[in-house]
Amino acid sequence: MTGRSDLAAEAAGFDPSAAASAATAAILHDTLHGTDRGVVVDSPPGAGKSTLVVNTALELAAAGRPLMVVAQTNAQVDDLVLRLAEKNPDLPLGRLHSSDADAYDKALDDLPQVRTSSKAGDLTGLGVVLSTAAKWAHVKDVEPWQHAIVDEAYQMRSDALLAVAGLFERALFVGDPGQLDPFSIVGSEQWAGLSYDPSASAVSTLLAHNPHLPQHRLPVSWRLPASAAPLVSDAFYPYTQFRSGTSHGDRALSFGVAGDGSAHDRVLDEAAASGWGLLELPARHTPRTDPEAVRALAQVVRRLLDRGGVTVSERSPDPAPLTADRIAVGTAHRDQAAAVRTALADLGVQGVTVDTANRLQGREYDVTVVLHPLSGRPDATAFHLETGRLCVLASRHRHACIVVCRAGVAELLDEHPSTEPVQLGVTVKFPDGWDANHTVLSHLQEHRVSWRP
Repeated sequence: MTGRSDLAAEAAGFDPSAAASAATAAILHDTLHGTDRGVVVDSPPGAGKSTLVVNTALELAAAGRPLMVVAQTNAQVDDLVLRLAEKNPDLPLGRLHSSDADAYDKALDDLPQVRTSSKAGDLTGLGVVLSTAAKWAHVKDVEPWQHAIVDEAYQMRSDALLAVAGLFERALFVGDPGQLDPFSIVGSEQWAGLSYDPSASAVSTLLAHNPHLPQHRLPVSWRLPASAAPLVSDAFYPYTQFRSGTSHGDRALSFGVAGDGSAHDRVLDEAAASGWGLLELPARHTPRTDPEAVRALAQVVRRLLDRGGVTVSERSPDPAPLTADRIAVGTAHRDQAAAVRTALADLGVQGVTVDTANRLQGREYDVTVVLHPLSGRPDATAFHLETGRLCVLASRHRHACIVVCRAGVAELLDEHPSTEPVQLGVTVKFPDGWDANHTVLSHLQEHRVSWRP
């Protein structure tokens, strides 16, 4: 068994840049020189997934390999086009889009090397062609691309992969296994346990049919600070551990205005010092849009701005002000997010991102303020115990995460009976929501500030 001194010595000798470079080199080798039809890459939050996609696309283009890129949303596609164009202004790029009026970011029209079209035939011969999975599914009667890169592959349903599989010969699948599962508006119970379950993620179905495909993982999160990576790794990635690319002391959050002794200010001071803060409200069963919790979230954000927050990080030696656009509020439900937006507007706060975990996936902020999915609930449903939801909410920040939650969640978890039906052939997801929630709550209790109305 490895002792604490051995672990400390291993951590002290860990070079995050070298580890990330070695992983990337192995991925590029298998992608460019391997013979398997697919390569799978698991990426923890903030590990440089988009950078890997961009760099691999450039390597394939430089090698003269025709490439199609599949992303899940138009915003993701546009971001990749912009990053590729910035990295190599001479590389001809194709942006395949729908026929909707606002199908893509019009900033692409200003880039001379980017050709946009709603017809794949118009983009033939370009080095890299990018579009959403939904648009690629409608492409027919074209010469298959030699390579494909599937971005956010764990958020892509397997039926969407089946719809585009005939368009390429070999593919690199990149995604985060800890995030939310693919979304489906219809029930999928009738397919549960089957290897061709259309609601399963593209990666899980791919590996079910091709278990010997090369699998890699990115070992370093460049987003999460040293205070957050161990908890997120232990709670959500127990078998694919990762580390922060920074050390304690590389980043700092401080305030120009001293706290006033209120619970809001005390939890901000705790978060600035440790990277985590739990503002705990009295135990109570509440409506989903708990007025007191919503008000507490808004007041925490208001004080973040009023106290003149300043961040220091490895990105720049100069202190940077904590502005509204670098703060996000995360919730489980859209009506909760709407209530928080109203409360912030009442306090005169503008420019802060407020959204659900689903919409915050892939995004990064300096500070996040989170309403715990189980706060005030009388029960623990599968939706609220979904590990990916809590993982997203707890892994968007570079400096600090503040969780607002009513007391009693640990007891709710202990009393929660598992009522989900057991499906034969379905791989049990681990860690489950019960275990992940307990791990996170246990850590947050060390940074708890009690709030009384």
